[in-house]
Amino acid sequence: MDPQPLSVPRGGFLGLSAYHWLVIAAGWAGWGFDVFDAVLFNFVAPDCIPALLHLPRGSHAARQAAVFWTGAITSILLVTWALGGVLFGWVADRVGRKRALFATIALYAAGTGLCALVTNIGQLIACRVIAGLGIGGEWGIGAALVAEAVPEGRRVEAGVIMQTASPLGVVLASAANYQIAGVWFAADPQSSWRYVFLAGLLPVLVALGVRLFLRETAHWTASHAGARPPTPRELFAPGLRAATLSGVFAAVIAVLSWWACNAFIPLLGRTLAAEHAVRAGLAPAAAALLAATWQARASNAFNLGGLLGAFAAVPLARGLGRRPMFMAYFLFSALALLLTFGLQLTAQTRLAMLFMVGAGVYGIFGAFTFYLPELFPARLRATGAGFCYNIGRILAAAGPFVVGLVSAMAGGSSAALMRVLFWLALVPLTAALVAPLAIVETRGRTLPA
Repeated sequence: MDPQPLSVPRGGFLGLSAYHWLVIAAGWAGWGFDVFDAVLFNFVAPDCIPALLHLPRGSHAARQAAVFWTGAITSILLVTWALGGVLFGWVADRVGRKRALFATIALYAAGTGLCALVTNIGQLIACRVIAGLGIGGEWGIGAALVAEAVPEGRRVEAGVIMQTASPLGVVLASAANYQIAGVWFAADPQSSWRYVFLAGLLPVLVALGVRLFLRETAHWTASHAGARPPTPRELFAPGLRAATLSGVFAAVIAVLSWWACNAFIPLLGRTLAAEHAVRAGLAPAAAALLAATWQARASNAFNLGGLLGAFAAVPLARGLGRRPMFMAYFLFSALALLLTFGLQLTAQTRLAMLFMVGAGVYGIFGAFTFYLPELFPARLRATGAGFCYNIGRILAAAGPFVVGLVSAMAGGSSAALMRVLFWLALVPLTAALVAPLAIVETRGRTLPA
C-alpha cells in the first residue's frame, strides 16, 4: 500500500465531501472539454482542409494536403498549448486557481468556436493559436486545484478521476463529429465541419459554473499571503531542478507518443475505410457512411483504451510507486505499437487493437494529475505542473509534423501511416530504459506546502 498518511474524512463517497466532488467535477469537465476542443480539428481536417484550399474532395491532392496540414496545424497547436500552459500556470500562482481556470476555459471555447468562421488556412491557424493558449493553460490549473482541495489520502484517486475526462472528451468529439458531419449535414461536406467547430462553444457553460460555485483553495491562499511572486526560473533552483527535469522527461515521452498517434487515428480509420470502399466498389453514399463509422470506431477504441489505462494508475502508483509505474506504461505502450502496426491484420482487427495502444499511450496520463503536483510547493505548483506538462509539447511538436510529412510524401496511404507509427514504438521503449535514472520517486510524500 501507499504509505502516505490517509487524512480522509469518514463521510461521503470515497471519503470525499460534496464540495470535494464539486471541485473534482469542475476539473473533470474543464479537462474533458479542453481535450474535446483540442481534437475537433482532427476529425474535420479531411473535409476542412480541402475546402479551405479549394481542392476537389476525395482527390489525391486533397488527401495529401489533409495529412500534411493535420500534422502541421497539430504541431502549431502543441507549441501554443505549451506557451499557454507556462503562462497561465504562472497566472494561477499569482491570482489564484479559480480566476485562472475560468479564463482558460473561456479562451479555448472562443478560439474553437471562431474556427467555424474562417475562410482560409491562415485564419484557421490564428484561431487554433487562440484556442491553444487556453487549452494549454487549463490542465495545470485544474490539476493543482484538485490536488490541493481533496484530502491527502485521496489525491491519487481524485487525480485519476479528473484524467478520465480526457478520453471521454475525445469520444464526445468523435460522437459530435459523427452526428453533425456524418448524419445531420452529411450531404454538405463543404460546410459541415463549420458546425462541428461551433460545438466547441459548449465549455462556456463550464466556465460560468467555475466562476459561480468554486472557491479558492486554502493551499494557495496560505502560500500567497506575504510571499514574493513566483517566477518560472525558480523551477531550476537546486532544490527543485531534479523534480522539474523528472516531470519534463515523463511528459515529453507521453505527449510525443500520444500526439503522434492521436492526431492521425481518425485519419487512419477514414483512410482504411476509403481503401476498403474502393476495393469493394461501394457507392459514394455508402463509402461516406463507412468512412464516418470507421473513423469513429478507431477513435473510440483508442480513447476507451485510454480510459481503462488511466484507472490502472491507481493500483500501479500505490502498489509499485511512481517510477515503476511510468516504466510499466512505457513498456506496454511500445509493445502495443509494435503489435498493432507491425503485424499483418485485417482492417477491423487493427481498429480493435487501437484499444491496447490507447491503454498505454493514453492511459499514462492518469498519472500526471497527481504526480506533477506532488513535485512542487504550493506557491509554484501550477507553474511547475503547467511547465512540465506543457513545455514538453514544444519538444514533442515535431512528432505530428514528421508523421504527417513522411506519410504525405509516401502518398497518404494507410500503409504509410502505419509504417511511421510502428517506428514510434522506439520512443517509449527508450524511455523505459532511461526512467530509473530520470524519474523522481514521490511515493509516500505529503503534498508540499
